[in-house]
Amino acid sequence: MRTNVPNQIARAFTILLLLTSLTKNATAAVAPSILQAKKEAQAKGYIFFTTHDEIVAMAKKERKLGVVTGLESANFKPLINGFKQKYSFLNDIQIREISGTEAFQRFILEMKAGKSRDWDITDASLDFANEYMPYLMKYDILGMAKHGVLKIDPRIIHSADRNIVAVTSSISVIPYNKTLISEDKVPAKWEDFLKPEFTGKKFVLDVRPLQVAGLVPAWGLDKTLDFARRLASQQPAWGRGATKVTTAVLNAEYPFYLGTNFSSINRAMHKDPTGNLRYKLVEPVPTRIIDDISGVLSTAEHPHSALLWLEFLASPEGQEIIDKYEPLRASVFTSGSAAAQVTRGKHLSVVDWDHFTKFQDYVEKIFAAYGFPKADK
Repeated sequence: MRTNVPNQIARAFTILLLLTSLTKNATAAVAPSILQAKKEAQAKGYIFFTTHDEIVAMAKKERKLGVVTGLESANFKPLINGFKQKYSFLNDIQIREISGTEAFQRFILEMKAGKSRDWDITDASLDFANEYMPYLMKYDILGMAKHGVLKIDPRIIHSADRNIVAVTSSISVIPYNKTLISEDKVPAKWEDFLKPEFTGKKFVLDVRPLQVAGLVPAWGLDKTLDFARRLASQQPAWGRGATKVTTAVLNAEYPFYLGTNFSSINRAMHKDPTGNLRYKLVEPVPTRIIDDISGVLSTAEHPHSALLWLEFLASPEGQEIIDKYEPLRASVFTSGSAAAQVTRGKHLSVVDWDHFTKFQDYVEKIFAAYGFPKADK
């Protein structure tokens, strides 16, 4: 049988032209905006990938990942297992938990000295937010999220610096012991803490005022400082540390406490055999979305794998794991998360990225407003 080679070549060429045309038409609907975003990002010194496949392809060459996180160790195994189900080629994942001021300070010194090369992702403590930024890879995570290259809710990405992600939220609540005070007597609004009947060690106030500082977004700093001074004039019992003070409330040493995190009180209630420990939400509800904050280190040897890890933490699967094992600290922006459900329809005071580098200043000014005596120099 004779084959008509010229005709075959002509048909193949026609098919090639058709495929090229279809590809160009498909690309034209998306590519211009993404290419423009990449151009704008690069002009500002950021790295921008135009496709998710590009990130995955480079991660396949890395095959490893090192993570420093503020998440508790109970999360590690389920997170690693879930991540490996999506990216089986990443077979060597190391996670290190970090917590406490001293541990963060040590890591910052290591980071500045270039001795953190074993790690690709770091947890950026809110207390030392400004210390981290010069040492993070300038990925335009926000830009890639907005254009669908990375499936991350843009609201959990730093709106200005664009290269750090917050995958958890902390909601402030008021723990109380129902044997000492009934629910209807527990403050229903923040000003109720200033009632005469709550004067003289009738409630506990933490000397580290994270919960009070969470009111600044809704109230402004001046009103919050005035509230802090008036709280101190109530002569509360002073405490330090949510676990310790919540235990004191559970043991009926004090009726209630201003305040602790939604996650912490639920953990304590789960361990309470008496069922006497309860909590109440007071509006505006202080809500820190900038809680566990992660970025890719500029010295990362596996930076593309790190981007995939951040995307996984923000995914429905990752958020479900965090809600289960952290527990109840998935982002308030995640549909169906415990934080989203408990705050639905409520007025929130959201400590978001606009307050990221200012929050520690709020804490220090509120502490000063409490008026503790200062030691002589």
